[in-house]
Amino acid sequence: MRMDVKNAIQNGNTVLGIELGSTRIKAVLIGEDHAPIASGSHDWENSYVNNIWTYSLEDIWKGIQDSYQKMAEEVKKQYGVTIQTVGAIGFSAMMHGYMAFDKDGELLVPFRTWRNNITEQASKTLTELFNYQIPQRWSIAHLYQAILNQEEHITDISFQTTLAGYIHWKLTGEKVLGVGEASGVFPIDLNTKNYNQTMIKQFNELIAPHHLPWKLEDVLPKVLVAGESAGVLTEEGARLLDVTGELKAGIPLCPPEGDAGTGMVATNSVAKRTGNVSAGTSVFAMVVLEKELSKVYSEIDLVTTPTGNLVAMAHSNNCSSDLNAWVGLFEEFSKAMGMDVDMNKLYGTLYNLALQGDPDCGGLLAYGYLSGEHITHFEEGRPLFVRSSDSHFNLANFMRVHLYTALGALKIGMDILLKQEEVELDVILGHGGLFKTKGVGQNIMAAALNVPVSVMETAGEGGAWGIALLASYMKNKSNHETLEAYLSQHVFSARSGMTVSPVPKDVEGFERFMKRYTNGLEIERAAISNLK
Repeated sequence: MRMDVKNAIQNGNTVLGIELGSTRIKAVLIGEDHAPIASGSHDWENSYVNNIWTYSLEDIWKGIQDSYQKMAEEVKKQYGVTIQTVGAIGFSAMMHGYMAFDKDGELLVPFRTWRNNITEQASKTLTELFNYQIPQRWSIAHLYQAILNQEEHITDISFQTTLAGYIHWKLTGEKVLGVGEASGVFPIDLNTKNYNQTMIKQFNELIAPHHLPWKLEDVLPKVLVAGESAGVLTEEGARLLDVTGELKAGIPLCPPEGDAGTGMVATNSVAKRTGNVSAGTSVFAMVVLEKELSKVYSEIDLVTTPTGNLVAMAHSNNCSSDLNAWVGLFEEFSKAMGMDVDMNKLYGTLYNLALQGDPDCGGLLAYGYLSGEHITHFEEGRPLFVRSSDSHFNLANFMRVHLYTALGALKIGMDILLKQEEVELDVILGHGGLFKTKGVGQNIMAAALNVPVSVMETAGEGGAWGIALLASYMKNKSNHETLEAYLSQHVFSARSGMTVSPVPKDVEGFERFMKRYTNGLEIERAAISNLK
C-alpha cells in the first residue's frame, strides 16, 4: 500500500485541494482512492482596519504557501519523495466579499470579507429590484454600496472577484468562478448556469446615472460548472504556490469554489432532496431544491451546488457557544470538588443525559444568543435561561433545552422550507462540533427537522477535501458522468456512516418547545434592553 501511494505521488496521480477558511487555510493531497495522503494547515485571523474586516494579500499568500509546504514536507517525511506534479488542483475559500482590481491587476481597496455588515442600503435596494434575496455579504451588494458611497475607486474597476477567484486568477491567468461560488456574487439563471441576464440588465440600468466606464458583465468572472476545465498552472503560479521551485507548471485546475459548495461535496449532499447541516459556533443548513421557492424570504439565502442546482440556505449566527459555556461551568464545579474530569467525557456524559430528558424539556426555556440573530430579528443578543415554578427542572432537561435552543433559530428558517414551501428531504448530512458526541446531536437535529440525519466518518475532513474531490471529478470523470454519480459510486460507496431517524414523541416535544421559544422572544428583547 505504501509503495502504491509513493508511485501515485511520483507519477502525478494525486490531486491537491486547498481551502481558505476564516481561521485556517488547509491543503489536502488525496490519492487514487480519494483518501487523504497528507495535509498541511496554517492558522490566520482577519484584521479590523478602518472599520473593515479584511485579510492582507501578504497574509493570503503566506498562508497558502505555508499550508502547501507543510503538506509537501509530510509527503517527503512519510514517503521519501518530493512533489513535482499532481493530476489536478482545486482552490476554494470563504464565499462572498469584495475584491476589486484595476486594469493593471492592482487591488483598489483592501479585501472586504463576508463578515462586513456595511451594505444594508445596497442589499435592500437590490433585493427589491430583483425580487430576489441579496444578503449584505454578497459581492454585488458590496459593489453597489461602493457606488452609492461614491467611493473614488469605482471608476477604475476592471475586474471584481472573490478570494477563491483571485487566487485562481493569479495561478492560472483565468478570470473564472465555479457556479456555486458565483451564486454568492450575483444571482444565477438555473437554465443557463450563468449570471441572470435580466438582472444584469436591471443592474446596469440602476447604475447608469453614475456614468461609470464599465458595465457589470465586463467586470465579473466567467462562470463554469463542476467538471469543466478552468485553466492550467502557469510558471508564475507554480512559483507562487511552491516557493521551493519543485512544483512544475501545466497542472490543470478545476473551477474555484466557495466553502458552501465544498461542504456539500464533502458530505455527499449535492443531489436534489438532500441537504447538509453544519453545527458549531454558528449553524447553517443547505437544502438542494427540486424547484424554485414561491417567494422571497429574508430568512432564506439562495445559492447553487457546484453543478448549478438551486440550494436554499438557512443560517443562524448562534449555535453551541452558550451551550459550551454551560459545560465549562460544570468543569469549574468538578475542579472545585477536587475532580479532574476529561472534557470529552464531560461533554459525552452531559449530552447523553439530555436524551433522558422530557421530549419538550419539561417546560424550560433558553436563548443562546451570544450575538445578534437575523432570523429572529435581533441586532444583539443576551444568553438567557428561564423556567416557571411548575417546570420540570433537572439536569437532563437543562441540557436538553440548551441543545434544543442551539437549533431554535435554524428551525424557524427550516420550517419555511419544509412546512410553508413543502420542500421534501430524504436525508440531511450532519457535520461539525454538535455531532461529536455519537448519536446525541443527530437525535436532537432529527427531532428539530423531522428528517433522518446522517453523520459520515468523512464529515470531518472538510472543504479542502471537498475541493480536492471536485478537482478529481474534473480529471477522472467518464463521459456524461454527473458529479452526483461520481461521488456516490467512486467516493462514498465504501465510506460508512450512521443514520438516525426522527422519533415521533421527540418531534412533537420539539414543536412544543418551539411554541415557548417563539412566544418568549419578547422576554429576550426585554433582557437585552434591561441588561445594557
